[in-house]
Amino acid sequence: MAKKDAPPRWDRKMQQRLARGEAAALGELYDRFASLVHGLAHTVLGDERAADHITHDVFAHVWEHPDSYDPRQGPLRSWVATLTHRLAVQRLRATETAALARAGGQGSPEELERKVRHASVAARADYIVQSMPVPLRAALELAYFQRRDYRQTATDLGVTEDEARRRLRLGLQLLSTAHDAGAAPGAPPGYGGAA
Repeated sequence: MAKKDAPPRWDRKMQQRLARGEAAALGELYDRFASLVHGLAHTVLGDERAADHITHDVFAHVWEHPDSYDPRQGPLRSWVATLTHRLAVQRLRATETAALARAGGQGSPEELERKVRHASVAARADYIVQSMPVPLRAALELAYFQRRDYRQTATDLGVTEDEARRRLRLGLQLLSTAHDAGAAPGAPPGYGGAA
Protein backbone atom coordinates (compact mmCIF):
# COMPACT_ATOMS: atom_id res chain seq x y z
CA MET A 1 0.00 0.00 0.00
CA ALA A 2 1.31 3.46 -0.93
CA LYS A 3 2.02 6.10 1.68
CA LYS A 4 -0.72 8.67 2.06
CA ASP A 5 1.54 11.57 1.09
CA ALA A 6 3.08 9.84 -1.94
CA PRO A 7 2.32 11.73 -5.17
CA PRO A 8 0.38 9.95 -7.90
CA ARG A 9 2.60 7.78 -10.07
CA TRP A 10 1.61 9.53 -13.30
CA ASP A 11 2.58 12.93 -11.87
CA ARG A 12 6.02 11.67 -10.75
CA LYS A 13 6.70 9.96 -14.07
CA MET A 14 5.57 12.99 -16.07
CA GLN A 15 7.81 15.31 -14.05
CA GLN A 16 10.77 12.97 -14.60
CA ARG A 17 10.09 12.71 -18.34
CA LEU A 18 9.81 16.48 -18.68
CA ALA A 19 13.05 16.92 -16.72
CA ARG A 20 14.74 14.57 -19.22
CA GLY A 21 13.49 16.75 -22.07
CA GLU A 22 11.06 14.24 -23.62
CA ALA A 23 9.02 16.17 -26.17
CA ALA A 24 6.41 13.39 -26.17
CA ALA A 25 5.82 14.06 -22.46
CA LEU A 26 5.03 17.69 -23.19
CA GLY A 27 2.58 16.54 -25.87
CA GLU A 28 0.85 14.21 -23.41
CA LEU A 29 0.71 16.93 -20.79
CA TYR A 30 -0.75 19.34 -23.34
CA ASP A 31 -3.37 16.81 -24.43
CA ARG A 32 -4.37 16.24 -20.83
CA PHE A 33 -4.43 19.82 -19.54
CA ALA A 34 -4.74 22.24 -22.50
CA SER A 35 -8.49 22.63 -22.16
CA LEU A 36 -8.14 23.23 -18.41
CA VAL A 37 -5.40 25.83 -18.96
CA HIS A 38 -7.22 27.61 -21.77
CA GLY A 39 -10.53 27.58 -19.88
CA LEU A 40 -9.03 29.03 -16.70
CA ALA A 41 -7.12 31.68 -18.65
CA HIS A 42 -10.24 32.62 -20.58
CA THR A 43 -12.26 32.85 -17.36
CA VAL A 44 -9.72 35.27 -15.87
CA LEU A 45 -9.07 37.31 -18.99
CA GLY A 46 -12.36 37.10 -20.89
CA ASP A 47 -10.45 37.12 -24.18
CA GLU A 48 -9.80 34.20 -26.53
CA ARG A 49 -6.48 35.46 -27.93
CA ALA A 50 -5.16 36.34 -24.49
CA ALA A 51 -6.15 32.86 -23.27
CA ASP A 52 -4.28 31.35 -26.25
CA HIS A 53 -1.17 33.31 -25.26
CA ILE A 54 -1.42 32.21 -21.63
CA THR A 55 -1.86 28.59 -22.73
CA HIS A 56 1.33 28.87 -24.76
CA ASP A 57 3.15 30.57 -21.87
CA VAL A 58 2.09 27.91 -19.36
CA PHE A 59 3.33 25.00 -21.46
CA ALA A 60 6.51 26.89 -22.39
CA HIS A 61 7.17 27.44 -18.68
CA VAL A 62 6.56 23.76 -17.91
CA TRP A 63 8.93 22.76 -20.72
CA GLU A 64 11.65 25.21 -19.70
CA HIS A 65 11.32 24.68 -15.92
CA PRO A 66 10.11 21.12 -15.29
CA ASP A 67 11.91 20.99 -11.94
CA SER A 68 9.76 23.83 -10.59
CA TYR A 69 7.03 21.23 -10.06
CA ASP A 70 7.50 19.16 -6.92
CA PRO A 71 5.23 16.08 -6.94
CA ARG A 72 5.34 15.97 -3.13
CA GLN A 73 3.57 19.35 -2.97
CA GLY A 74 0.41 18.17 -4.74
CA PRO A 75 -1.06 16.98 -8.01
CA LEU A 76 0.39 18.13 -11.31
CA ARG A 77 -3.10 19.27 -12.32
CA SER A 78 -3.23 21.69 -9.38
CA TRP A 79 0.25 22.99 -10.10
CA VAL A 80 -0.61 23.63 -13.76
CA ALA A 81 -3.87 25.35 -12.71
CA THR A 82 -2.02 27.52 -10.20
CA LEU A 83 0.60 28.47 -12.78
CA THR A 84 -2.16 29.33 -15.25
CA HIS A 85 -3.95 31.43 -12.68
CA ARG A 86 -0.79 33.32 -11.74
CA LEU A 87 0.16 34.10 -15.35
CA ALA A 88 -3.40 35.08 -16.29
CA VAL A 89 -3.74 37.40 -13.29
CA GLN A 90 -0.37 38.99 -14.10
CA ARG A 91 -1.55 39.61 -17.65
CA LEU A 92 -4.91 40.96 -16.47
CA ARG A 93 -3.20 43.36 -14.08
CA ALA A 94 -0.79 44.52 -16.78
CA THR A 95 -3.48 45.10 -19.41
CA GLU A 96 -5.87 46.77 -16.97
CA THR A 97 -3.10 48.97 -15.54
CA ALA A 98 -2.18 50.04 -19.08
CA ALA A 99 -5.86 50.74 -19.80
CA LEU A 100 -6.08 52.86 -16.64
CA ALA A 101 -3.03 54.84 -17.72
CA ARG A 102 -4.50 55.42 -21.21
CA ALA A 103 -7.82 56.48 -19.69
CA GLY A 104 -6.09 59.31 -17.86
CA GLY A 105 -7.57 58.87 -14.42
CA GLN A 106 -10.73 57.02 -15.43
CA GLY A 107 -10.99 54.13 -13.00
CA SER A 108 -8.96 53.35 -9.93
CA PRO A 109 -6.52 50.79 -8.60
CA GLU A 110 -9.30 49.57 -6.29
CA GLU A 111 -11.52 48.84 -9.31
CA LEU A 112 -8.63 46.94 -10.87
CA GLU A 113 -8.16 44.82 -7.75
CA ARG A 114 -11.90 44.19 -7.57
CA LYS A 115 -11.83 42.98 -11.18
CA VAL A 116 -8.83 40.74 -10.45
CA ARG A 117 -10.53 39.26 -7.37
CA HIS A 118 -13.74 38.64 -9.32
CA ALA A 119 -11.83 36.92 -12.14
CA SER A 120 -9.87 34.84 -9.62
CA VAL A 121 -13.01 33.63 -7.86
CA ALA A 122 -14.62 32.76 -11.20
CA ALA A 123 -11.55 30.81 -12.30
CA ARG A 124 -11.34 28.99 -8.98
CA ALA A 125 -15.06 28.10 -9.14
CA ASP A 126 -14.60 26.72 -12.68
CA TYR A 127 -11.63 24.65 -11.56
CA ILE A 128 -13.51 23.30 -8.53
CA VAL A 129 -16.52 22.28 -10.63
CA GLN A 130 -14.29 20.58 -13.23
CA SER A 131 -12.33 18.77 -10.53
CA MET A 132 -15.13 17.62 -8.25
CA PRO A 133 -16.29 14.00 -8.39
CA VAL A 134 -18.80 13.35 -11.17
CA PRO A 135 -21.69 12.45 -8.83
CA LEU A 136 -21.42 15.81 -7.07
CA ARG A 137 -21.06 17.74 -10.32
CA ALA A 138 -24.05 15.93 -11.85
CA ALA A 139 -26.25 16.79 -8.86
CA LEU A 140 -25.22 20.45 -8.97
CA GLU A 141 -25.78 20.66 -12.72
CA LEU A 142 -29.29 19.26 -12.35
CA ALA A 143 -30.10 21.62 -9.51
CA TYR A 144 -28.58 24.72 -11.07
CA PHE A 145 -28.99 24.42 -14.83
CA GLN A 146 -32.20 22.39 -14.91
CA ARG A 147 -33.65 23.93 -11.72
CA ARG A 148 -34.33 20.56 -10.10
CA ASP A 149 -34.97 20.35 -6.36
CA TYR A 150 -33.35 17.56 -4.34
CA ARG A 151 -36.31 15.21 -4.89
CA GLN A 152 -36.20 15.65 -8.67
CA THR A 153 -32.42 15.36 -8.61
CA ALA A 154 -32.70 12.08 -6.68
CA THR A 155 -35.16 10.71 -9.24
CA ASP A 156 -33.03 11.85 -12.21
CA LEU A 157 -29.88 10.35 -10.73
CA GLY A 158 -31.56 7.20 -9.45
CA VAL A 159 -30.45 7.76 -5.85
CA THR A 160 -32.26 8.28 -2.56
CA GLU A 161 -33.38 11.74 -1.52
CA ASP A 162 -30.88 11.66 1.34
CA GLU A 163 -28.08 10.86 -1.11
CA ALA A 164 -29.17 13.67 -3.44
CA ARG A 165 -29.16 16.14 -0.52
CA ARG A 166 -25.73 14.89 0.55
CA ARG A 167 -24.30 15.33 -2.97
CA LEU A 168 -25.77 18.80 -3.32
CA ARG A 169 -24.51 19.84 0.12
CA LEU A 170 -20.98 18.53 -0.54
CA GLY A 171 -20.87 20.08 -4.00
CA LEU A 172 -21.96 23.44 -2.65
CA GLN A 173 -19.46 23.22 0.19
CA LEU A 174 -16.66 22.62 -2.33
CA LEU A 175 -17.90 25.43 -4.53
CA SER A 176 -18.09 27.83 -1.58
CA THR A 177 -14.30 27.57 -1.20
CA ALA A 178 -13.95 29.53 -4.46
CA HIS A 179 -14.21 32.69 -2.37
CA ASP A 180 -11.07 31.84 -0.37
CA ALA A 181 -9.06 34.92 -1.33
CA GLY A 182 -5.69 33.50 -0.30
CA ALA A 183 -5.58 30.56 -2.68
CA ALA A 184 -5.17 30.10 -6.38
CA PRO A 185 -7.47 27.69 -8.27
CA GLY A 186 -7.25 24.22 -6.84
CA ALA A 187 -4.01 24.98 -5.11
CA PRO A 188 -3.05 22.56 -2.36
CA PRO A 189 -1.04 23.88 0.59
CA GLY A 190 2.31 25.02 -0.69
CA TYR A 191 1.03 26.05 -4.12
CA GLY A 192 -1.35 28.75 -2.89
CA GLY A 193 -0.73 32.41 -2.65
CA ALA A 194 -2.71 35.53 -3.06
CA ALA A 195 -3.60 36.63 -6.54
